[in-house]
Amino acid sequence: MELCDLSALELTQLLRQKKTSAVEILESTLERIGSVDGRSGALDGGALTDEDKQKVHAFITLTDDRALEHAQQIDKQLANSEDPGPLAGVPFSVKDIFCVTGTPSTAASRILANFKAPYTATAVARMEAAGALMVGKVNLDEFTHGSSNESSAFQPSPRNPWDTSRVPGGSSGGSAASVAAGEVPLSLGTDTAGSIRQPAAFCGVVGVKPTYGRVSRYGLIAFASSLDCPGPVARTVTDAAAMLQVISGADDRDATSAPTPAPDYLSTIENGVKGMRIGLSPDYFRITYPDPQTGELLIQALPAEIERSVRQAAEKLAAMGAEIVEDVPMPNTRFGIPAYFVISRVETASNLHRFDGVKYGLRTKAPTADLTQMYRQSRNEGFGLQPKLRILMGMYVSAAQYSEEYYKRALRVRTLIRRDFESVYDPAGKYRLDALLTPTTPTTAFAMEAIYGNSVLMQYADQLTVSANHAGVPGISIPAGFDKSGLPIGIQLLGADFCEDKLFRIGRAYEHATESAEWRQVKPQVLR
Repeated sequence: MELCDLSALELTQLLRQKKTSAVEILESTLERIGSVDGRSGALDGGALTDEDKQKVHAFITLTDDRALEHAQQIDKQLANSEDPGPLAGVPFSVKDIFCVTGTPSTAASRILANFKAPYTATAVARMEAAGALMVGKVNLDEFTHGSSNESSAFQPSPRNPWDTSRVPGGSSGGSAASVAAGEVPLSLGTDTAGSIRQPAAFCGVVGVKPTYGRVSRYGLIAFASSLDCPGPVARTVTDAAAMLQVISGADDRDATSAPTPAPDYLSTIENGVKGMRIGLSPDYFRITYPDPQTGELLIQALPAEIERSVRQAAEKLAAMGAEIVEDVPMPNTRFGIPAYFVISRVETASNLHRFDGVKYGLRTKAPTADLTQMYRQSRNEGFGLQPKLRILMGMYVSAAQYSEEYYKRALRVRTLIRRDFESVYDPAGKYRLDALLTPTTPTTAFAMEAIYGNSVLMQYADQLTVSANHAGVPGISIPAGFDKSGLPIGIQLLGADFCEDKLFRIGRAYEHATESAEWRQVKPQVLR
């Protein structure tokens, strides 16, 4: 087994035992990237070759020089018996929606293709302060607007390491693909409607959406500010817990960061599930979506193999001492996507107004008559289709004559979704849950270009994840085997505010229960 195939905590242990060095770990990582990633995403990337279609294309920018300098520093610290941090020598990738000093910080958009950040996001700074090595910035849907990773202005877009004809999910698809392909053991992503958990499920890795405010958003290029949550993507639940420990905590530069201190996740992660109450909700075993032709609301049960994976997980947890609570009502889950359509568009229309071609980013080279025309032309050239659609819809539904009908109603629906969660987690209520156990996605990874361009259908890939963003509660997706096509299936745990420690305990218990399963020995296509 190569160093790059080990978990983050295995690498730190080997490093501290002086059985390897940070430089050797980095060399193994860069060799893996060189063998499976192919050419990095670029503007006007040109036609895809047959070789391109077999590669992962997770990265937009490699920062190998930065990582090498940091690795050498860590090796010197260890030689001097200094502590370089809890994640010393562990390579990680960063979704290119985070600003990092001196690096291109593009948000996968043409309008920011020439922007180099003058400051570093808090989450990235905390990772590096903990000794982790940032090896590069990974691709995403433009401004995180998508659920497949196909809308990036930087092509080729990422592909799923398990089947490169499939999408890795989005918008943190580059993060999930880089972890699944063994390029890095950890990646920093963001979750706005499921944008960490959905690609984690599609790529067979662990993805965590923390409680809103648990991780600082400073340095994150915002999509929908009331929904965005930075969080970890990892190969194991323990690695994800170790990473969240590092990046959590209050930040004076982010007024929405929570003052609630994070507990020591690793001290309780092996405590098991005995006595915990874990709920199953029928509202998470079906999706409700509009007929694209008539607009009629349709209800469709999830594929049997996805529901079966959840129920099998419940059986294993019950055998370990958990109490499974059936038929937990979450009636407002089905309204999560319509509410998200409105709220996220209003917030992104506001956030994207700062990109005007004046202060930074792309400015049109075409002759313009006045400042207004320069704004329009720069934004027209710089934004792709998805940002334009979201800006237009956001302006429409927030206009004075429509605000009551759409935006304010969506905010009321968000309150109802929040109340669903508060009710089932209430320690004095009927259900008294420690967590909900659900599917992560209504399907496994879909084919490239299968639904790209249909914003409505693509958005419904997030129906089982988006409610956690509305409610602000934490969630984790963990791999639970494969479908009949050999594609990963993810299951999801949702908890009460700041109860990530419980989710890690349950997820770790499930890992223990399945550690000898045959599916855990299967490698992604790109590594076979």
